Amino acid sequence: MQGLEFPKDSNLIVGLDRADDAGVYKVSDDLALIQTVDFFTPIVDDPYWFGQIAAANALSDVYAMGGEPKTAMNLVGFPLGKMDLEVLRQILMGGLDKMREAGTVLVGGHSVEDAELKYGLSVTGFVHPDKILTKKNLQAGDRLILTKPLGTGIVNTAIKGGAASQEHIQKVTRLMAELNKAAAEVMRQYDVHACTDITGFGLLGHMAEMLCGSKVSLKIDFGSLPVLPEALEFASMGMVPAGAHKNRHFRENIVEYSDGITPAKRDILFDPQTSGGLLICCPPDQARDMLRNLHSRGLSEAAIMGEVDSSSAEKILVE
Repeated sequence: MQGLEFPKDSNLIVGLDRADDAGVYKVSDDLALIQTVDFFTPIVDDPYWFGQIAAANALSDVYAMGGEPKTAMNLVGFPLGKMDLEVLRQILMGGLDKMREAGTVLVGGHSVEDAELKYGLSVTGFVHPDKILTKKNLQAGDRLILTKPLGTGIVNTAIKGGAASQEHIQKVTRLMAELNKAAAEVMRQYDVHACTDITGFGLLGHMAEMLCGSKVSLKIDFGSLPVLPEALEFASMGMVPAGAHKNRHFRENIVEYSDGITPAKRDILFDPQTSGGLLICCPPDQARDMLRNLHSRGLSEAAIMGEVDSSSAEKILVE
C-alpha cells in the first residue's frame, strides 16, 4: 500500500517488496521460516469439508515456496447465537484432519464473534535458505507443469445455481480438499526454477505475477491444460463467478489468444480457484520425468501445459 514504510531486516529473504505466496525469514545458514495466513467464508455447505478445504488452501502456500508446513494456528470468525456450535466443531475437525495429513501440529489460534462465518489458518513452515522457491526466476525453454485441473470456481458457481449434480459436488469438493503435499515432495527432487499455487487470481493472473520483470513470455497449450470438463460446459452456459471477470479485466492486456480460444475457455483461464494446484517451472530435460513421478503419486491429471519463451515482451500466449 502506498505511503507505508515497512520495517527492514537483513534476514528477511522474501517480504512485501514483491508479490509472492508467503514470507520467508532466515534463521540460520540451513534454516528459514516460511509464514503465511489465509481464511475465508464457506465455499461448500458441509462444515467438515469446509474445514478441510480452508486448511488445505492455507497450507498450500508453504508447499509453493518449496517448504514443509510444521505448525499452524486457527483463525475463526463465528456467529454465536445464529449458528449451532456443532457446526464450528465439524469445521475444526476437518481442519485438524487435514493438518494431520500434512504432518502439521496445531499450536493455538484466535476466534472472534462475527456476523459471517470464517475459518482458516496461520501456517509456519521450514525450508533451507538455498532451496526457497518463488514466483521469479523463469528461464527461457523451461516447461510449465500444472498439478490440478482448473474450473473449481465455475463449478462452485453452478452448484450455487442448482445446476450441478451430486457427482459434480463430490468431485470438486475432494479436489479442493486435496493437499499439494505430494506435488511438493516430487518437485523437491528436481531443479525447479519457480513455483506458485493457483488460487483467487486464476491461472493467468498468477502467471502474470510470475512474468512481472522477467523479460520473458509464457506460452500455453490450452489442449494440454488439465480442466474439469463440466467447468467448460457450465462456462458456456454463463455460470462464471464475478471474480473471473475481474481477473480478466485486470490482466487481459498482456494476454494474446489464438482464434480457437473461445469465451468459455478464456473464463477457465481466469477462473478463481480455491486450493488449486501448483504451477511448476522446470528445465525441459526434467519435465517428463517429473510428470511421470507426479502421476505415480496419484496426481493423474497433472500435465505439461506450457513453456517459457525467450521473447522479452512479457506476454502470455494462449494457443
